[in-house]
Amino acid sequence: MTGLRERKKQRTRDALIRTAHELFVTQGYERTTVDEIADAVEVSQRTFFRYFANKEEVAFVLQRMVEERFFAAVAERPGHETPIQVLGNALGNSWHGIREAIREVVPIELYMRMWQLIETTPALVAVHLRHSAEQGDRLAAELARRAGVDPEGDPRPHVLVAAFAGVIQLAGRRWAAGDDVTVDGARRLFQGYLGMLGPALTENWGPAPEERGTGHTADGRFRASPGTAEG
Repeated sequence: MTGLRERKKQRTRDALIRTAHELFVTQGYERTTVDEIADAVEVSQRTFFRYFANKEEVAFVLQRMVEERFFAAVAERPGHETPIQVLGNALGNSWHGIREAIREVVPIELYMRMWQLIETTPALVAVHLRHSAEQGDRLAAELARRAGVDPEGDPRPHVLVAAFAGVIQLAGRRWAAGDDVTVDGARRLFQGYLGMLGPALTENWGPAPEERGTGHTADGRFRASPGTAEG
């Protein structure tokens, strides 16, 4: 009986997420109300608030899930990898699992449109940036733990995470402003930009950065630039 109840609750939660995302991308985040979401799912406003504190939370719920998957991938990387390889390989290897987890809740196309909306809606961008700063501290702490350094006294984990976060934010904005609003398009852009991080910091700049030996190999592993130490 408990199992049936839990499955029903999960179906209601998923329906609220899917419907909210559909309304957000169709008519805009700020124009969508909690009442509209609840009415479309045929539940009460009170039921909505059993699952989500507000519409901001439901807007970001899948983004938070993606973040947790990425953090789990970081924690699972082998100890011999350098910190930048940990971040690059965790990002490269988590795409497939993240895509399948999203598909269990919403169509992947809807998720990508919602992601685009987050990147282009000022109110959502502000929330996203604030949360990203908090998650950056968490990620720096994990990298410091893996390397056996004190993040309070050693700035390197925070420096690396700040650079990584900047690349991710830039790639997200470029992706959202482009025409290829697909998972593969996002993956190529994110991994390509991350592959440029090492050369941008350690090499003289020349033409055609895509011709450099950086980025990810065919099996998804992060390939460091010549100026980045291999593990």
